[in-house]
Amino acid sequence: MAIELIKALIIGIVEGITEWLPVSSTGHMIILDEILHLDVTPQFREMFLVVIQLGAVLAVAVTFFKRLFPFYPGFSKEKRRSIWSLWGKIVVACVPAGIVGILLDDKIDALFYNWQTVAATLIFYGLVFIVIEKTARKSPKVTTTDGLTYKTALLIGVFQLLSLIPGTSRSGATIIGAMLFGLSRVAATEFTFFLALPVMAGASLVKLLKFGFAFTGAEAAILLVGAASAFVVSVVAIKFLTGFVKKHSFFGFGVYRVVLGIAVVLFFSFG
Repeated sequence: MAIELIKALIIGIVEGITEWLPVSSTGHMIILDEILHLDVTPQFREMFLVVIQLGAVLAVAVTFFKRLFPFYPGFSKEKRRSIWSLWGKIVVACVPAGIVGILLDDKIDALFYNWQTVAATLIFYGLVFIVIEKTARKSPKVTTTDGLTYKTALLIGVFQLLSLIPGTSRSGATIIGAMLFGLSRVAATEFTFFLALPVMAGASLVKLLKFGFAFTGAEAAILLVGAASAFVVSVVAIKFLTGFVKKHSFFGFGVYRVVLGIAVVLFFSFG
């Protein structure tokens, strides 16, 4: 049991780091699962790898509490309206992935949850990041999430559909879309964090409902350890990326994705 809890702890740490960086948490999880294979049922493992995201989601809520909670004491009416408007844009951006994800979740997993797809998407979107950063505008049209329109939010939501394919990276897809539509790196990154709240919470709820709530004591402990470690590490990762993009580009992440994609090919091709 102790060994499984240590594995859950490590998996949660990797989830907390890779969920927010545009490097694909799924790609890392597939490799990690080969190295640290949890001794649980396949059904629980599938649910666990999704539901520990709740810890990561909670990190967003805690880190950006004053940006997202309209009832915070002392806020003016204008500030509250601004927050409600932001939530409206978040909801609009979540509609495309929400509809497609609910309808096709199992089919997408069956067709694309494999190392070949993950390697291909890691490399492809890594190259996309490199190209975008080489051609990025020096003066983006939108520098804060307050300047985001509902139309642009919806278009970013369409880009989020790409993340339904494993290896794409939810944060990577939305950041690419946001930057293509004129958002600065900082605004694109923050909006990506905000989109995670309904998207990841919804995905976790769907997996929980499919699995059921009849956990054994060991399963509950493994799930709690994974979610808790994902939360703690996510707080650090979010603060890191928020500060990083103020001074640096995503070029390095693009290179990392390409290298990781090649590593996935080598790992599964040659053991």
